[in-house]
Amino acid sequence: MIGDIHGCHAALTLLLPQVLHRADTLVFLGDYVDRGPQSKEVVTTILDLQKKHPRVIPLMGNHDFLFLHYLTGRDSTVFAQVGGRQTLASYGIDPAAGHEEAIRRVPPEHLAFFRSLPLLWHDQHAIYVHAGLQPGRHLSQQSSQWCLWAREQFLQSTYDFGKPVVFGHTIFDEPYLTADKIGIDTGAVYGGQLTALLLPTRETISVPGRPDTP
Repeated sequence: MIGDIHGCHAALTLLLPQVLHRADTLVFLGDYVDRGPQSKEVVTTILDLQKKHPRVIPLMGNHDFLFLHYLTGRDSTVFAQVGGRQTLASYGIDPAAGHEEAIRRVPPEHLAFFRSLPLLWHDQHAIYVHAGLQPGRHLSQQSSQWCLWAREQFLQSTYDFGKPVVFGHTIFDEPYLTADKIGIDTGAVYGGQLTALLLPTRETISVPGRPDTP
């Protein structure tokens, strides 16, 4: 499992060799784009991994959701405010251009990638989601609002989903490890680290991220 990358491709290329040989399933917790300088390269690397690794599960993050909204012509105000300009730059897109021009610049396989991202996934070890889950609701009934945007209500909940919930979205200085919740967004794009989690051992591996790019 790998936490929020946010265009930090250099950190991703440092981390992957340390985990690929040890994981039969590789889950990405979303937020591949925005704020960092190399969103396009991050997506290309994950697409390449899907062709080579036996099982790669990339999940939807709220920033990926906002980029998809931009590409499909919906309101892009929030996208521009939360690091979207860096994403557009990585794809060679002029922020003043319309979404039709953006669609032309984004490779079809990248657009298909964003459209295919699931909100959550689970296996025998844990449940994986970008931000969090709504307590008391079955996994099949979880909403995008909770899966992509949840914070305090999820973190403060003591609801037992039957398995630990592994999530990103909320930044911690160090991986957040409790019996029922594991948070592995350690702020790579803000000069923190990019973190991977190995289950069932709960071992974490981190590499230096990079500071935010104006």
